Amino acid sequence: MPESVKPARTPAASTQRLKIRRELAAAAMELFATKGYEATTVDEIAATAGVARRTFFRHFRSKEEAIFPDHDDTLVRAQAVLEAAPAHEHPLDTVCRGIKEVMKMYAASPQGSVERYKLTREVPALREREIASVARYERLFTRYLLGHFDEAAHRDAGDGATSFDEPLLAEVAASAVVTAHNHVLRRWLRGGAVGDVEAQLDHAFAIVRRTFGTGFAADRPTATATVRPAAGGPGRGDVLVTVARTDASPAEIMTSIEAALRDRR
Repeated sequence: MPESVKPARTPAASTQRLKIRRELAAAAMELFATKGYEATTVDEIAATAGVARRTFFRHFRSKEEAIFPDHDDTLVRAQAVLEAAPAHEHPLDTVCRGIKEVMKMYAASPQGSVERYKLTREVPALREREIASVARYERLFTRYLLGHFDEAAHRDAGDGATSFDEPLLAEVAASAVVTAHNHVLRRWLRGGAVGDVEAQLDHAFAIVRRTFGTGFAADRPTATATVRPAAGGPGRGDVLVTVARTDASPAEIMTSIEAALRDRR
């Protein structure tokens, strides 16, 4: 059965739940830093946060999960971005906007994120938990891209693709978006969480878009170009007419122009 994201709770319940989760996460971070990960128990984390042991297990399944309190809610927000995407938006652009919800999560508490990053580098169990969280985002984005595969557009790119390539293209493209995000995020955290991380993300996503953009399509074409005979009689060059959306990239426009010129030869 495909993985699904749980529906959002009421605002008040979500706020209270997140408050408790963050208090438990703060307690876990404090104890891991002072006592060490292995020496810290769930009972100690719960006591430091001022809650009962059973309350801890209502929010987390294990102590390593406790320092990642926001991923569930961030996954819900990322899915909401996908579901509310405008029809004309390129699917890869939508996925890039979705993964930005993760960056917003880290940017909301820069210094705490830096400390968590250092800790996950030192404790194998925490690295494994982080990898598991990343996999959930990749699965979400892969499913979304599979629903926007354009076999005709991919075939026209001249790479011999068939319908059997759909899962591969979707999975590789989703992984590329997540990898680009994580590369920028790690570099930002290693640098102390300073600098314009948004601009760095946009640059990384532009590379992904240029590399994997072919094969996915929004509901409306990005750009079209046609060659029409010029007025004025023989000897005059033809006129190239291009129609594009206002949000079409220069690369997309150039691709349509090149295709029209090839057809004319």
